[in-house]
Amino acid sequence: MATAPPAQRWLLVEQPGPWGQNALDHSRFDRDVAPRLASRVRAENLRLLMIRRPGNRPAAPGRWWAVVDSRPGRERISWAVRGSDAELLEAPWDGSAGTPVAGPAYLVCAHGGHDVCCAVRGRSLARSLPAADPDSVWECSHLGGCRFAANLLVLPHGFYYGQVPGDGADVVAAHRRGEVALPWLRGRAGLPAAAQAAQHLARRELGLVGADDLPPRAVRELTRSGSAVEHWRVVLDGPDGGVEVIVESRPGADAGRLTCRAVHPVHPRAWRLLSLTPAPADAAAS
Repeated sequence: MATAPPAQRWLLVEQPGPWGQNALDHSRFDRDVAPRLASRVRAENLRLLMIRRPGNRPAAPGRWWAVVDSRPGRERISWAVRGSDAELLEAPWDGSAGTPVAGPAYLVCAHGGHDVCCAVRGRSLARSLPAADPDSVWECSHLGGCRFAANLLVLPHGFYYGQVPGDGADVVAAHRRGEVALPWLRGRAGLPAAAQAAQHLARRELGLVGADDLPPRAVRELTRSGSAVEHWRVVLDGPDGGVEVIVESRPGADAGRLTCRAVHPVHPRAWRLLSLTPAPADAAAS
């Protein structure tokens, strides 16, 4: 848990064919356009993901692209078709281009050029994922957390899943119900790690698995920044009022490689619940 990245807005760019270590630069995407597109993505604070259709699904005419907003209350995907890669440099990225949809879109990391784990496990999942609309399933470039392959990102909410088993039917079924699939949930992108952990652990304790349940209201570190063992106070909005969650983060007991190609093992941080109580009335201000 608590391993989803900070991204809240995304640019999805369809690019069939192989991807190298860097999917934008090492693909068939226009090489003159690529550095300028990367520069604009950084300037506008989006996360760029290259996407392609899984398996042998034929490519549609044109090349799809989308802007995704994952911010709570603004969740939306706006899909459009480009005639050339250069069109992306001038197209609006505020969601006004193309057709807005509520989603979902299922993106499976299958970036073998970055890490072989994602190719071996991700491509199989992308081919078999039982989404109601096959066009909502895409292979995507590096999501992060290769050790969790097969990795799945559900947009527009930005829910990250890892080690998704089988054909991913349990995750798809949960999202059809408007819920998260807690056993494989890594977290919601855009939330601080402590908020992701507190939300996850509170969901487990309270049985609240709705996609919009327990949004964070306040996050505060209780220990000195940089401490080996960290304590955090997180206030979540519950159905009957605020919930105060105290969580602990420390290096995990078990070391492991972060990627398939990593040489040295590390100790990823582990989270545990210390307390869960009704929040005091002044919780929002602290």
